Amino acid sequence: MARPRGQIRVVCQNMRCELYQTEKGKDIIKRAKNSAGHQRYFCLHCKKYFVETKGTPLYKKKLSFRQIKRICTLLVEKNGIRSIERITKHHRDTIGNLLNDLAEHAEKLTKYLVHDLGLRAYEVDELWTTVKKNKKNLSARAMNGLNKVKLGRTHA
Repeated sequence: MARPRGQIRVVCQNMRCELYQTEKGKDIIKRAKNSAGHQRYFCLHCKKYFVETKGTPLYKKKLSFRQIKRICTLLVEKNGIRSIERITKHHRDTIGNLLNDLAEHAEKLTKYLVHDLGLRAYEVDELWTTVKKNKKNLSARAMNGLNKVKLGRTHA
């Protein structure tokens, strides 16, 4: 007798799938990891692969979760992009692109940082203040994402 599958909390990311973003009736299995170490999944309904990071700032990044968390920590500590470049040995364009992606997903990311990672509200405020300070490097879409987050009133 085969052992039962473990609980997978991911939902299908394929817009054409009949079970797109639905929890009930999904049939998803794990299928290896990509080069950045992110888990890949396979939907048995639409027969498509997707990565756990789709729709997040980590999507299509070659940086690991640990490296991105370190860069975010350095940003909270008010380090500049060039100093983070020297500390982490990542190019400043990589850090700038990550900043841009973080700003685009600011609203969802704030909830994640406060509730899941356990950061305090003022630490998240510091992060968004630093990102806003670099607004000349941000796209219009990223600025729109930042404007949705109310700085100074982050809920814990």
